[in-house]
Amino acid sequence: MGASDVTARRPPETLRSARWFAPDDLRGFAHRSRMMQMGLSPDDWAGRPVVAILNTWSDLNACHAHFKHRVEDVKRGVLQAGGYPVELPALSLSETNVKPTTMLYRNMLAMEAEELIRSHPVDGVVLMGGCDKTTPALLLGATSANVPAIFVPAGPMLRGNWKGKVLGSGSDAWKYWDERRAGTISDADWLAVEGGIARSYGTCMTMGTASTMTALVDALGMTLPGASSIPAADANHIRMASAAGRRIVEMVWEDLTPDRIQTRPAFLNAITVAMALGCSTNAIIHLIAMARRAGVEIGLDDFDRASREVPVLANIRPSGERWLMEDFFYAGGLRGLLSRLSPLLDLSCLSVTGRTLGENLEGAEVYDDDVIRPLADPVYAEGALAVLRGNLAPEGCVIKPSACEQRFLRHSGPALVFDDYPSMKAAVDDESLDVTADHVMILRNAGPQGGPGMPEWGMLPIPTKLVKKGVRDMVRISDARMSGTSYGACILHVSPESFVGGPLALVRTGDVVTIDVPARSIRLEVSDAELDARRAAWTPPPARYERGYGWVFSRHVRQAHEGCDFDFLETSFGRPVDEPVIY
Repeated sequence: MGASDVTARRPPETLRSARWFAPDDLRGFAHRSRMMQMGLSPDDWAGRPVVAILNTWSDLNACHAHFKHRVEDVKRGVLQAGGYPVELPALSLSETNVKPTTMLYRNMLAMEAEELIRSHPVDGVVLMGGCDKTTPALLLGATSANVPAIFVPAGPMLRGNWKGKVLGSGSDAWKYWDERRAGTISDADWLAVEGGIARSYGTCMTMGTASTMTALVDALGMTLPGASSIPAADANHIRMASAAGRRIVEMVWEDLTPDRIQTRPAFLNAITVAMALGCSTNAIIHLIAMARRAGVEIGLDDFDRASREVPVLANIRPSGERWLMEDFFYAGGLRGLLSRLSPLLDLSCLSVTGRTLGENLEGAEVYDDDVIRPLADPVYAEGALAVLRGNLAPEGCVIKPSACEQRFLRHSGPALVFDDYPSMKAAVDDESLDVTADHVMILRNAGPQGGPGMPEWGMLPIPTKLVKKGVRDMVRISDARMSGTSYGACILHVSPESFVGGPLALVRTGDVVTIDVPARSIRLEVSDAELDARRAAWTPPPARYERGYGWVFSRHVRQAHEGCDFDFLETSFGRPVDEPVIY
């Protein structure tokens, strides 16, 4: 589908907003008079697309600190194109400050986004997000609402710096925390790292979940081409925001809706790009949920297949050795990466530009072959992510082979089991803990229901006694997630989770666990008869919530391999929601 297929302009009387403002009746009078109460006149909205700007800014979200200003840049673009912008504040999910985890509230923001769009007199929407869960949440809601939508990514922050060393979000925090625990850096050094690792507004500048998800939405065709790579503090980011404002107005006239863009080939493109980026493991959960909202069936097998076929080209930490997102932008950004991946992509997919992916890549170049590798010289030939299955994870679990010590890709060791995070945290700091580097640390009751909300606890800390001996990696298994900035031999998203009786609930300290990543297997070396006996004796833990949003979450959240969306929000659940009645 090319540009000629989307350029027919709809008549102004067919705009959604006209249902509110055009009728010559008492209800239309009420709508118009209240707009005029705010100092507006019919010239501001009549015959013009009304564009909602869903802004996830807050004073506690450092990643979105610049959105207070960027929203004005988006508005300027909407006005330049002849639309009328309206800002609608939406839930702000600060990855560092929201507890117990932002993942608990991803679906809440998705619901809010969908209902904000549907219930207001708007014809199109600009989605302003970037901090980890805001990106998939806003796309989930906009996909269900299915009005023309474009995403404005927050952009990565600038590189960190400490004593002339480049610091990367998350990754270096974990690294230097272990050094502090080992006694190799001082408290003063640690404080200096704390002040130098995040030097500007914007999202994590490693290939964490934020940069992964904004890049995948870009690859999916829901942003202006290459928008995800622009650093938040770069003037190009301001220009991109205004350009998105202009473009959404044209998308409304073209009636270019998400369902025309978010097809199965587009999601397969996004999965291919995820592997080439050395993506966050969280991408699996979010992309599966997003695809299901779009009525597209995507599953773990699609990711594992791509992992075997697609090399890692982005030499960005933590999978890469040296570079960060700022360097990625200077090297050609996502458009440069896509140009090198083009033999593996479906270039006919439509995007928010009204043009195909192939057309959007015209003129794309790579300016640094070490930051964005050629297909013939990848960072890793395969293995950005791998999906393991076995009697410990019948519905699958995930590991990031590119970010762990290669000796752990095949490993057997005795389990060291923890039922909750507090007991695990206390134990690892106990230097008398009976543990070796060959142990397999297991944390359970940390999944979607058990966490609650599947927190990023999957990068279990190495026990202090081992850290002091120089150990920096060991096999760790959980039904939790981990930050995309994390690294190590961490096996995550074990499904079904232990809290609902998954096999992880049956493991005992001392049981031998065997993983074989090349064979994609994970096994608890315990007989089926013994597991059956343990299952019969297992008692479900008490419910996490007895009221409120948490109660709803616990009863309706899907398991990790299904995307952790609410069952009643998936496209397959019931008929589409009608337009609101206006009486």
